[in-house]
Amino acid sequence: MKLSVIIVSYNVKHFLEQCLYSVRAASADIETEIFVVDNASIDGSMKMVKEKFPEAKCIANQDNPGFAKANNQAIRQSTGEYILLLNPDTIVETDTFLKIITFMESHADAGGLGVKMVDGTGKFLPESKRGLPTPAVAFCKVFGLSRLFPKSKTFNKYHLGYLDKDKTHNVEILAGAFMLMRKSVLNEIGLLDESFFMYGEDIDLSYRIIKAGYQNYYYPDARIIHYKGESTKKGSLNYVFVFYNAMIIFAQKHYTAKNARLFSILINMAIYFRAMLSIVSRVLKNILLPLADALLLYAGLALIARVWEQNFVYPWGGHYPIQLYLFIIPSFIATWMISIYYSGGYDRPLNLWKSYRGLLSGTIIILVIYALLPEGYRFSRSLILTGTAWGIIALTLSRMLLHILHISGYRIHANKSKRFVVVGEIPEVQRVADLLQKALSNPGFIGLVNSGVQQPDSNGFLGNISQIRDIINIYKIDEIIFCAKDMPAENIIDQMSALQHSQVEYKIAPPESMSIIGSNSIDTAGDMYVIDINSIGRFQNRRSKRIFDVVMSLALLGSFPITVFITGHPLTYLQNIIVVFFGFKSITGYHPMDQSVHKLPEIRKGIIYPTDGMNNQNMDNLAIGRLNMLYARDYRISNEFRLLYKGFRHLGRK
Repeated sequence: MKLSVIIVSYNVKHFLEQCLYSVRAASADIETEIFVVDNASIDGSMKMVKEKFPEAKCIANQDNPGFAKANNQAIRQSTGEYILLLNPDTIVETDTFLKIITFMESHADAGGLGVKMVDGTGKFLPESKRGLPTPAVAFCKVFGLSRLFPKSKTFNKYHLGYLDKDKTHNVEILAGAFMLMRKSVLNEIGLLDESFFMYGEDIDLSYRIIKAGYQNYYYPDARIIHYKGESTKKGSLNYVFVFYNAMIIFAQKHYTAKNARLFSILINMAIYFRAMLSIVSRVLKNILLPLADALLLYAGLALIARVWEQNFVYPWGGHYPIQLYLFIIPSFIATWMISIYYSGGYDRPLNLWKSYRGLLSGTIIILVIYALLPEGYRFSRSLILTGTAWGIIALTLSRMLLHILHISGYRIHANKSKRFVVVGEIPEVQRVADLLQKALSNPGFIGLVNSGVQQPDSNGFLGNISQIRDIINIYKIDEIIFCAKDMPAENIIDQMSALQHSQVEYKIAPPESMSIIGSNSIDTAGDMYVIDINSIGRFQNRRSKRIFDVVMSLALLGSFPITVFITGHPLTYLQNIIVVFFGFKSITGYHPMDQSVHKLPEIRKGIIYPTDGMNNQNMDNLAIGRLNMLYARDYRISNEFRLLYKGFRHLGRK
């Protein structure tokens, strides 16, 4: 056996599928064995591999033993002359394996090899080539000097920014996402160090290859797409602690005691520094817009109150009591902001209509409470109404400013439907276009582009791949979807690199798959189009469902003396309403069934089922499952009211 490809996977089913398709294509001219080691995924990864890639050798762990141990399991079973450790969120070019084996055969000193990696937009990933993280190198990386001076030989040795990314170089560290090694070298130096659970094992192994007298090479003539951040979420505090603690393990293993202590001090400083930055960044990201809204609303209301008192309430002198500014106005603002939050006004991307809806709902609540207040606290109904008008202006201005400044996460969503082109050949482009139609409720435009030389108006094609730039401009395309069945990975990478300044997004559709995946940037996953049951699992829908439960349980409690005669079982009916109000149950939910028929998003147990109002006595488990699936996939708040109406008499269900 010439090559053993080892892929360790954990809950990245759709990315793994696409990776394996590319590995299969790249293995055509090389005698290859493929290992997939699954670390107890719960997303159906192993079932997919066994059904679609029977040639792959599967190792299914019952727990997650870590990246190093999982790779070692497969390495011990491998028979290849060369071992390739490959991340599941990668795509290799058709000739990648042939190129890297040819290179290794012609460089007897090569112990390991890495390739040129690009992200999901075709941009070069600097971690394709790295230097040894000595204390000085780590200091520059941790405190941002390498980012300030990306081409400096002094400050950016971590990513070797001074080396040409398009030329072959000797490097110290290979990236674990794609790490080719001779099996004979591994037999000599040992396998991955299992004291590293995740991160750092690639640095340790690369360093041991060099210490044994071999060379590590960066080889840019072979390229891969690496959807960095998909298999591991790197913005979390957990990542900060795990990654930097791995660096401490490396230092203690390979450096002198003095240097290891220095490195450990530096790394511990980095851990707390990065953790603090992560916490502050997350807090600021979550409170920036609400804080801006609160300040704008308070400033506007205070000014309105001053103008109002001077010109209408106290024209001959006098002022509103200080309680207005200390308690009443803040309570108005708190009510408005809570209403905006529950209306989805702080969801991203931003939606002005949801903000207006929340503001108006808050105004109604304020006016109702205002009418119930003692006379001494009713300062001015006009102040509430003019404050609402100012709120509409302030919310619009703040969101428009954030949108114009292109601040990430604060773009205004204008309900614009995306415009797509699908690149490939018949019938694959038609299959993918149909998948899009089913996965998206309202795509704005779906055009077909031939990956060969097909001309416009032929079988519905807008043009061919050589005309893609003009097609993007003329048809105002937002996203390009490449059909992997018709286009080799190297052509896809070429197109992404050539079009990376066109402000379009990219996805890749694997053959015979019900998913279309991609990554908009190095840090964001982007959308993944899958015919799936995920609507009820979205945060906005869960929040709406909870609001419905609270409001309706209060209404049902208020109408209890009347409605109890409709439902029967008064004690159970009352108990059900109370447990719904406190969040232990929901008014509506799935009909109980065998979950093996359909794996549904988890929600609270319901009292009323989608089958209520129908003759469900003779329904089999499959039919019940379909109704549950439709309820989950096409969730709308209007469906909650419809189910409550149809199943009202079942509210006393035990």
